[in-house]
Amino acid sequence: MNVLDNLLFAVILSLGVGYFVYNVKKLIRNIKMGRDVNRSDQSSQRWKTMIRVALGQSKMVSRPVAGFFHILIYIGFVIINIEMLEIVIDGLFGTHRVFSVLGGFYNILIGSFEVLAVLVLVAVVVFWARRNVLKLGRFESPELNGKPRKDANYILYFEIVLMSLFLLMNAADFWLQQAGVAHYVNAGLFPVSHFLSPIFDGLNEGTVVMLERTFWWMHIIGILIFLNYLYYSKHLHILLAFPNTYYADLNAKGKFDNLESVTKEVQLMMDPNADPFAAPAADASEVPAKFGASDVMDLNWVQLLNAYTCTECGRCTSSCPANQTGKKLSPRKIMMDTRDRLEEVGRNLDKNNGVFVPDGKSLLNDFITSEELWACTSCNACVEECPVNISPLSIIMDMRRYLVMEQSAAPQSLNAMMTNIENNGAPWQYNQMDRLNWKSE
Repeated sequence: MNVLDNLLFAVILSLGVGYFVYNVKKLIRNIKMGRDVNRSDQSSQRWKTMIRVALGQSKMVSRPVAGFFHILIYIGFVIINIEMLEIVIDGLFGTHRVFSVLGGFYNILIGSFEVLAVLVLVAVVVFWARRNVLKLGRFESPELNGKPRKDANYILYFEIVLMSLFLLMNAADFWLQQAGVAHYVNAGLFPVSHFLSPIFDGLNEGTVVMLERTFWWMHIIGILIFLNYLYYSKHLHILLAFPNTYYADLNAKGKFDNLESVTKEVQLMMDPNADPFAAPAADASEVPAKFGASDVMDLNWVQLLNAYTCTECGRCTSSCPANQTGKKLSPRKIMMDTRDRLEEVGRNLDKNNGVFVPDGKSLLNDFITSEELWACTSCNACVEECPVNISPLSIIMDMRRYLVMEQSAAPQSLNAMMTNIENNGAPWQYNQMDRLNWKSE
């Protein structure tokens, strides 16, 4: 590469990385719109969870076929992108295979990259077939119609193109090495592209050099495009799975948080020695603007991080008993709707210089209906199944809390139960004097 090529590479790299950083800043801003929640406790346990779930893919293997092929793609993605470091150095300084100084270890690296590239291609074809030929049930849900379904296929096509360019680049490089062309140092082990290199036989050296450079440029530009497409894709989980699993709720499943203001009031009511009139006035800063959540700004930042991390794999929905019995609820849709509303709010901020202008819409009703929320059995199956520790249930329960405490909009059966508890001290419509009659029978 000449100096102009090096400068062009630096410009393209700067633009690609710069736009990615710009989108990451927007992402962080949107997540920070959520309420504060403390997830700084039990740091050692959090690191263990992240290493086991995000890095170790421990929850993926609960479905062996998908888990096996996903791990192939995951390992291939991580290891093959080590090659990116060499490409960046070569592109900036005009070197060629700068890491070839590693000798035999470099041969092992390139050889393993090629084998993994083929395995990734196989895995991608399998995933494409599962979605488009076999049409597995969890990939046919209505919430995937349109952009989500296209997005999943776009990513698969991206990976096919990138892996193919990598192998073609190596095949041309190997051919030029064997031809003894200047600048193409004899380095690397090419167990796959060795068999592809004969496709260049019959071409002159200049043509093969041009092809090798074309594949090289297309490969790096493709990676930068892929990097920036992540923000608009469900594959953002490639990056967010790690913080998402680190900040996941470590409490026992089924344990719900209590509103501090309500807890204090109940404690005051239960204390026979308390004088409510002598109690100091509550700090206005501790009083929530509303109980529960009706829009994304009412959720906490971890829940918003969950929404961006959702892989749309559908494991949550396929294991949801409400969904299996024909109810409208789909935990995957809950997460997708939350992300869509959050992105809508983010665009509102972009348009109005960082100030949210009320748009007459909210997450509740405009995106998620009360019918969906009340269909949930709160069984935690969706939380258990999620491969990256997302909790759709926490969003459902916060929105239910809003319906009950702010709008008194609970279903009739639930209102009757709460009335019975208030009047009779039990969910059933029995007089308190009759509650122990069964003992005499």
